[in-house]
Amino acid sequence: MANSPSGDSMTDRIVRVLETFTADRTMQTASEIGRHAGLPSSTAHRIVDELVAAGLLERDQDRRVHLGMRLWELALRGSTALRLRQAALPFMEQVQAVVREHTQLAVLEQDEALFLERLSHPEAGANITRIAGRLPLHASSSGLVLLAFASAALRERILAGPLRAVSPETVTDAGRLRRVLTDIRRSGVTVAPGSIETVSTGVAVPVRDAGEVVAALSVVLPRDADPAAAIAALREAAGGVEAALRTARR
Repeated sequence: MANSPSGDSMTDRIVRVLETFTADRTMQTASEIGRHAGLPSSTAHRIVDELVAAGLLERDQDRRVHLGMRLWELALRGSTALRLRQAALPFMEQVQAVVREHTQLAVLEQDEALFLERLSHPEAGANITRIAGRLPLHASSSGLVLLAFASAALRERILAGPLRAVSPETVTDAGRLRRVLTDIRRSGVTVAPGSIETVSTGVAVPVRDAGEVVAALSVVLPRDADPAAAIAALREAAGGVEAALRTARR
């Protein structure tokens, strides 16, 4: 791919265009995309036109742009995330039948917890997590599990900070966080009251594939709920997902 005068490649610029879309910003004009991507207006318009022609972006009648169905289709082909989600979903439904709140599946992606799936009861309590949304590793119960079992280099990078407070109870002290991670590796579970929202408690366990932790399975409970039943359900579900992944590899 040819580089621009600033030195970034066409691939870099396309990624910057696609990354301007968020859960709260699903429709944009080409000019808005250029502004959010830090690209000249003419460059943004040209890239948007090409991505629309390829079906990766789509335009409505007002010429606003959104992510295209072809992008979704390509992302799912042979996707490791899709394989993991398909293996996990039946067992997540079993957990959800027990907790009747929120049940979630997350993976480690670029130093954050990326959520692949979420099941929620209509009357469940607060939860800011969204499918395809991200949370800091040190703040969410899923993130804490993923961080605890990540490589030592990644852990040290996160511990070096900064550790942003998402709520007043988010662990932002590196020494305390290190102790939390050690305890998670020992016990195989984390219970994190108030780390994202003060009214909620996150509970999470690891999911392994071929001995390696590849995901975190979690629930979000009301702050005063006893987590014992959720922990038991999560551990049973994680075992089921791991067995399904083993079967899929044969």
